[in-house]
Amino acid sequence: MRCYQRHRGTRNPLSIALRMVATVRHRFWSAVTGADIPLNCSIGGGLLIPHPNGIVIHPDVRIGPNCLIFQQVTLGARNARVPTVGGHVDFGAGAKVLGSITLGDHAVVGANAVVLIDVPEGATAVGIPATLVSA
Repeated sequence: MRCYQRHRGTRNPLSIALRMVATVRHRFWSAVTGADIPLNCSIGGGLLIPHPNGIVIHPDVRIGPNCLIFQQVTLGARNARVPTVGGHVDFGAGAKVLGSITLGDHAVVGANAVVLIDVPEGATAVGIPATLVSA
């Protein structure tokens, strides 16, 4: 993904070829893992995805650095508005984060939680719908 983004704005023949290779590689791994992470996502460095199967990320979602995302996580839109994720945020398996909300730095989203509210810095959100456990 970073290779594609690095060569996206240039018209150099080598950059075009590298962009095509990056696209094919991305499509291959998307098919293998069942993940839907668009090439033009805004993802900070250090994203860790130990089990990438079933992850869905909306193209407009902004993810901060050093986040941890487990399998079957959805970061998506609700009424055409998307979440903003801070740095060092951990998502448990099966978590759903929907709508125009903000997850602060060092927040934790529990497994199978459906988050529809803002999660402040350092807080933990669990349940369906999510409630804050600690702040």
